[in-house]
Amino acid sequence: MSFETVPYEPAPPPGDALERARRFSALLAGRRSVRHFSRAPVPRELIDELVRTAGTAPSGANKQPWRFVAIDDPGLKREIRLAAEQEERSFYERESNQRWISDLRHLGTDANKPFLEDAPWLIVVFRLVRDDARSPGPHATDQVYYVQESVGIAVGMLLAAAQNAGLATLTHTPSPMGFLAKLLERPPNERPFLIIPVGHPAEGCTVPDIERKSLDQIRILNRGE
Repeated sequence: MSFETVPYEPAPPPGDALERARRFSALLAGRRSVRHFSRAPVPRELIDELVRTAGTAPSGANKQPWRFVAIDDPGLKREIRLAAEQEERSFYERESNQRWISDLRHLGTDANKPFLEDAPWLIVVFRLVRDDARSPGPHATDQVYYVQESVGIAVGMLLAAAQNAGLATLTHTPSPMGFLAKLLERPPNERPFLIIPVGHPAEGCTVPDIERKSLDQIRILNRGE
């Protein structure tokens, strides 16, 4: 079977590769989950560029099984907050979730989610369980592959793009989150993946004092020799 190809033309930025990698690592090391947002506006064009970057992520069979719904309408953000808090209250009250809640305690989270209204933008990420007519490829079927992995990579790239643009983010996963498809009138082949509030941190914003695992804890060389 033959298929068309095009030349690969990498365009690395100037300078030493290791030094660039170190600067980028330091930039992303400063990214934190922010729960206190300023209501200062963020241009839609900037949000569009974040989504455009996310859309360059690799995906199974290049099906690009994602959709990003960008929301700045105050009334709609209010609806999302109320629905999310209703689900969260139920989540926090269930006995079966007590271990999870215990693990969250040091982060200071609870069922109240004011950031869903305060952040100037919410990006609600949906995963596609079937392809749709908007996807490329004249001979493509509606089958999708490695959806969780593909969408997870795209979200990571969006978070990195936001950090590079000087914006604060949070990954929020109300449980369950099926209400988002109904509120946003999404088709049946789209399933909610998570909500990403995006904006500038509020004045005096603080975040939990956490430590990340060291390189030796997360990287193994070969078989661990």
